[in-house]
Amino acid sequence: MRKALRFAIVALGSLVCLIATAWASGAVYFDLPVAWLRAPLALIYGLAMLAALLFIKGRWRAMGVVAIGFGVVLGWWLTIKPTGDRTWQPDVARRAWAEIQDDEVTLHEVRNCEYRTETDYTPQWETRVVHLSKLTGVDLAITYWGSPSIASFQFSDSLPLAISIETRKAVGQSYSVIAGLYRQYELIYIPADERDVIRLRTNYRKGEDVFLYRVRIAPEHARALFLAYLDRLNRLHERPEFYNQISDNCTTNIRLANIEAQQGKVQPWDWRMLLNGKSDELLYERGVIDRSLPFPAL
Repeated sequence: MRKALRFAIVALGSLVCLIATAWASGAVYFDLPVAWLRAPLALIYGLAMLAALLFIKGRWRAMGVVAIGFGVVLGWWLTIKPTGDRTWQPDVARRAWAEIQDDEVTLHEVRNCEYRTETDYTPQWETRVVHLSKLTGVDLAITYWGSPSIASFQFSDSLPLAISIETRKAVGQSYSVIAGLYRQYELIYIPADERDVIRLRTNYRKGEDVFLYRVRIAPEHARALFLAYLDRLNRLHERPEFYNQISDNCTTNIRLANIEAQQGKVQPWDWRMLLNGKSDELLYERGVIDRSLPFPAL
């Protein structure tokens, strides 16, 4: 029994070391500032850690060497800070901010691009004024994993205002799930006209299905949620942050906004929070979206 337990602990420790080595190799490959050194140093690091596991006598000693190597890479990686001043792709070139005066909210840099195709468009940015007392509800637009979930706030006296939580990509970058585990993209909140962020996905992007749901939410909760979004938007305007596929993605940001809106009430964690394309199923089970029909029919 003792031998079996020891074997299980060593096996688990070895697995953790392999995962840590794979992640750290990726950190060197994606985030090292000197481009031509990335691949060779990532390869050298990975091979060195594997050699330590295989050839250093004493399993705990070998795992200790790997842990030290991982700690060095992690310590360096944590020093990388977002700058907010890269050469951004045109659709994410500007960061929005909001001014709140009692009932009146003025949003600056609201995106309302004029699209001809997905990649051929005229960037347009505008200022919008909305009133919290006129906010009546929220719709949620969800697409597949890798694309953002979009909250669209409905007002009785003005057009809906959508807020999309996205990766802020520099010129020349494309989205990668693996790269999203590292410090490749910054996080951006994009307030936009529905005809921009939703029509872009329904009319111009090929192979992207959009599912639109009415959220079951009282007006006062909708206002609290809207203010939570605006608070995060303003904080990102002042201090940029990195996007992370696991810890700081589109769906986790929606959850954090909802927690703030409910004054700290936390719903249990669920693995579907990591996958944007599964979040509607989770919200249906929790009664957040309409349940008048079975989920497949909805």
